[in-house]
Amino acid sequence: MNPLLQQIQHGGVIGAGGAGFPTYVKLDCQVEMVLANGAECEPLLYKDQVLMQRWAKELCGGMLIAMKQVGAARGVIGIKKKNADTIACLQAHLPAGIELLLMEDVYPAGDEVELVYQATGKRIPSGGLPKEIGVMVNNVESFINVFRAAQGVPVTETMITVHGEVRNPYTAWLPIGLSYREAIELAGGMTCSDFIVVEGGPMMGSVTDNLEQPITKVSSGLLVLPRTSRIAKIKTRSEQDLRRIGKSSCDQCSQCTSMCPRNLLGYPVQPHMAMRSLQVSGANNLSYALAAQACCECNLCTMWSCPEGLDPSRVCATTKRALRDEQKLLSPAQLQAKTKDVHPLRDYRGVPTKRLVRRLELADYALTKAEYRECELKVSHLEIPLSQHIGRPAIATVKVGDSVKKGQMIGQPAPDALSVAVHASLDGVVTAVGEKVVIECQPV
Repeated sequence: MNPLLQQIQHGGVIGAGGAGFPTYVKLDCQVEMVLANGAECEPLLYKDQVLMQRWAKELCGGMLIAMKQVGAARGVIGIKKKNADTIACLQAHLPAGIELLLMEDVYPAGDEVELVYQATGKRIPSGGLPKEIGVMVNNVESFINVFRAAQGVPVTETMITVHGEVRNPYTAWLPIGLSYREAIELAGGMTCSDFIVVEGGPMMGSVTDNLEQPITKVSSGLLVLPRTSRIAKIKTRSEQDLRRIGKSSCDQCSQCTSMCPRNLLGYPVQPHMAMRSLQVSGANNLSYALAAQACCECNLCTMWSCPEGLDPSRVCATTKRALRDEQKLLSPAQLQAKTKDVHPLRDYRGVPTKRLVRRLELADYALTKAEYRECELKVSHLEIPLSQHIGRPAIATVKVGDSVKKGQMIGQPAPDALSVAVHASLDGVVTAVGEKVVIECQPV
């Protein structure tokens, strides 16, 4: 591994946009284009706009480092046209070789496959990776972290938006390991008693009511919503119920497939066929179930398309899981053979974000933007997971009783494995070491 990639691995840099794939592996390739995803299409989230407005120089610096590493002559930042203030900030710092891709305000513009297609006119092969068509994609925060890691500054915090049923929505850098409870208290606390917390955005985020969970490197948003809200009702429905209701109620109208962004790009995903698989058993089931494999779980079919209020997205997700467990998934080559031409009406079926916000019953929250804030932290306790990324967990390098400083490595990458380092996000004393390193902090 070359010195830069090792710096990025030991700096703990991973994909900050969702899955948490180690960035040093993404950068170990040769491609023609480096693409920064700043589309931020999840309603209420504002973190990527803040990053591009305030850390545009570091974003571009990280992209230039990545471009040199992968041999790319061209860098592109994908951003929606509506974000004029952010665009102005970026234009003031754009170096030669990096340009802006201005996108429409539709969902899911920030999906990697959609972004790559808009930037290049090419489709990532079904079941494949962007590098196969000469592109390397990362979230804007990841590129900022690449820049910092190259200067010897590891990842100790993440930019996060806190919104919904809170008194003062905000976006801020928060230390990794801070509890959800403390992050929400920084927003002035909740304004409802019977709540759920959406981890991430309202479309693709998961839900919890455990406020003691820690913020990690992949945290992007904490949205507090009433348990009676439409989003909460859909996301808390049990797997047994969603399959039972889907089996009894789906009338095969095919709206889910007609509006599916991946289907419109020609990929072999048909949510209505996955729904049909609930009604069929035996040999006939497999052909219907396989229609779920290429689903990206953007959730548009569930939250927007289905007139019956069913959940095709989670049916696809659970069907994919069953196919994987039974070793019946198609190979990438088989998936690619099923790929068709881009649908001629694709450009007319994008879902406007403003209408989506209304459908999600979030319009009242959207009236208040979660502006950037520099928080005054009084943290006494951090729980920092050793596994915040795809791959093997980091291996603890500290023991109970050790004093640690912010930025100190507390977990080294597992040897000969896909893994990255983990660092202390504040000064303190280690009080427990297991799957998490627990630190009692000194006053900040």
